Formats: sequence, C-alpha cells, structure tokens
Amino acid sequence: MYKSFLKPFFDFIFSLLLILILSPIFVLIIILLYFFNQKNVFFFQSRPGKNEKVFQIIKFKTMTDQKDEAGNLLPDEFRLTKMGKFVRKTSLDELPQLFNVLKGDMSFIGPRPLLVSYLSLYNEEQKKRHLIKPGITGWAQVNGRNTITWEQKFIYDVYYVNNMSFLLDVKILLMTIKKVIKSEGINTAGQATTVNFEGNGN
Repeated sequence: MYKSFLKPFFDFIFSLLLILILSPIFVLIIILLYFFNQKNVFFFQSRPGKNEKVFQIIKFKTMTDQKDEAGNLLPDEFRLTKMGKFVRKTSLDELPQLFNVLKGDMSFIGPRPLLVSYLSLYNEEQKKRHLIKPGITGWAQVNGRNTITWEQKFIYDVYYVNNMSFLLDVKILLMTIKKVIKSEGINTAGQATTVNFEGNGN
C-alpha cells in the first residue's frame, strides 16, 4: 500500500505544497543567480530514473560555463561561483527538483539520479537502484553523501530499495534536515564537488 499508493500520493501533494510555499525563495534565488552566474539560472541534464527511463532533471545552476582555450570546461573549482557555493552548501540547488517530483519522475526519497553514462558501469547488484524512482535525498545521502566511496553509496541505495518503508522514509527525512542544517557531506575531500564514478574496482 505504501510503496504503490501512499508514497506517490505524498510525493505529489507535498511537492505541490512546497512549491507554493517556497515560491518567494525560488524568485529570490533566481534573481541572485541571474547576476552572480552570468544569467545562467537553471541546470538541466538527462538522468536515468525508474527502470532506467531517462528524464530531464532540473536544479539551480551553481557553476558558470567557462571554458579553456581548447573549448573544454574548466575544473569545477574555477566555475563554482560565490553564490553557487552558498546555494550548494545550503542544498538550495536541489529545490527545483520539486517539479521533477510533481511530474512523477522523482520521489522525495530514493537513490540519487546519477549520470546516464554510469549505466553501463554498474554491476547487477548496483543496477537494482533503478528499480524505484530516484529521490531528492536518500539513504546514501544521510550516510555520508559525497564523503563516502561510490561502492558504499550503491550499497546504501540497494539497501533502501530492498527495505523501503514509511518509517525508513521518515528517518531519512529527519536525518536530511539535520545534515542540511549542519551542511555535512557536501563535497568529496579535496574536490569542489565530487569525483566521477569510473566503474567498479577503480
């Protein structure tokens, strides 16, 4: 009952309510990013969702599109703006994903939607993370987020898939609020954001 009906129902109702309640914050962030990020406000990217169906995720853009002389994007630490750092640190960059939840592409809680290019790198166990909708936050996010290895993240993701319940979702939600307040696990050590997944054993 919870997995098939109540969870999707809660996702729709609460995403709609939060979009309405937080609309003034949305407007303020849009205005600030417009000036700090060279008019680049939103970030769109293809991500695999449930059953590996690809959708367009939307986030607030925290980095510019600055490139080197060869036309390649500069490293994250050079493109991450001051406003972008604040938005990322406070997890406000995730707010537009409420529209992804409202559309049904995502859930509030589930494995984070990663890059499409990672699909061919997962082993059979790790692929189970795509048996359910991806989430804005998840079991891996409250257990280290970007401070743990990719392999550890996927273990947490599959654990959630196998043990999803109302009580676990409530626990993750409360832990997420605590993590956001403390700004924990935002970056991988020595990185402005995180490192790419290059396959198992790498």
